[in-house]
Amino acid sequence: MLNVGRTRNQPRSNRSMPLGGLDYADPKRKGNYAGKILLAAFLTALCIIMLKQSPTFNTPSPFSLHEEGVIHVLVTGGAGYIGSHAAMRLLKDGYRVTIVDNLSRGNIGAVKVLQELFPEPGRLQFIYADLGDATSVNKIFSENAFDAVMHFAAVAYVGESTMDPLKYYHNITSNTLVVLESMAAHDVKTLIYSSTCATYGEPEKMPITEDTPQIPINPYGKAKKMAEDIILDFSKNSNMAIMILRYFNVIGSDPDGRLGEAPRPELREHGRISGACFDAAHGIIPGLKVKGTDYKTHDGTCIRDYIDVTDLVDAHVKALEKAMPGKVGIYNVGTGKGRSVKEFVEACKKATGVNIKVDYLPRRPGDYAEVFSDPTKIRLQLNWTAQHTDLQQSLQTAWRWQKAHRNGYGSPLVMAS
Repeated sequence: MLNVGRTRNQPRSNRSMPLGGLDYADPKRKGNYAGKILLAAFLTALCIIMLKQSPTFNTPSPFSLHEEGVIHVLVTGGAGYIGSHAAMRLLKDGYRVTIVDNLSRGNIGAVKVLQELFPEPGRLQFIYADLGDATSVNKIFSENAFDAVMHFAAVAYVGESTMDPLKYYHNITSNTLVVLESMAAHDVKTLIYSSTCATYGEPEKMPITEDTPQIPINPYGKAKKMAEDIILDFSKNSNMAIMILRYFNVIGSDPDGRLGEAPRPELREHGRISGACFDAAHGIIPGLKVKGTDYKTHDGTCIRDYIDVTDLVDAHVKALEKAMPGKVGIYNVGTGKGRSVKEFVEACKKATGVNIKVDYLPRRPGDYAEVFSDPTKIRLQLNWTAQHTDLQQSLQTAWRWQKAHRNGYGSPLVMAS
């Protein structure tokens, strides 16, 4: 006979017991769930209390605070050629720097170099953003305590501007308006604006002074002049300190070889003459094409004013130091001395040690014989004078960086001593 009854020493089942199609859970198991929830809530609350007691929990970012004795400068386009050199100079001089760049023309490699040189907390931050996005720009201004803005960010190739003018009006003129509006909304009191001699167009008289009529002849120069006009109109009813720097043909790089110019390969055809010389020395292009040998100059080629980037950055820093509330300063930044294209090519040959092939072609319509600045005003008012005026030396410094960085800010090459 089978024993189908359960003895007393058999354990009771912990499973729910079906009755009438319904499941009734064991009340002990329900109590375990509630206990676990209470324990989790208690531990969470404990963690929050401990975090709040931590000295760093409620500490705001140093970039969000105005600090006595520290000037916080927003450098737009600070990952670019000129902007990165300016950021490095500011950091060396003890400024706090925020770089905003969308990296469409700039290089994150330049930012990394600066971060390695100045790793201390509260010195440098990089924000990836597009100045055309007004919401993002306003958010940046609301979260950071800027004392001044150096506005470099801009597309800057004359040839490209004639092919895609809307890009230039949007990127230069419209974006400057966005920056200015955010500055006004958040009471940022100083603007150093990076402008260009292209706003003068084809002047009838040389040298160019700040009073030379501005009649730009290409979308790049027109967009910059429009931006200047917006700034000047705004200044009439503002107490903002404003400096506008119109500079000439920029060459050179950091004398210590930490930064250089690394334009996008697809933009080489629009680039500076120094870039073309270096590309020819590298063998990237077969040689140089110089257009025009019959100008009324001492050797028949065009004459231009070449300013070393180190001097240009120094002018920006001096402008920042001298900026006065409610005042506008407008300055040409150049050496005051013109150099012919033929002289430039010969200096580049000597700087690189390469006998660059040069083809001399008929002049290009619209090119003018000579353009150079009169730097008297900036010398008298800002105590600035170009120091790096040896053309070959500036090119040699730039070539040293180019030779060590064939891939731009990619993996640097080891140079033989």
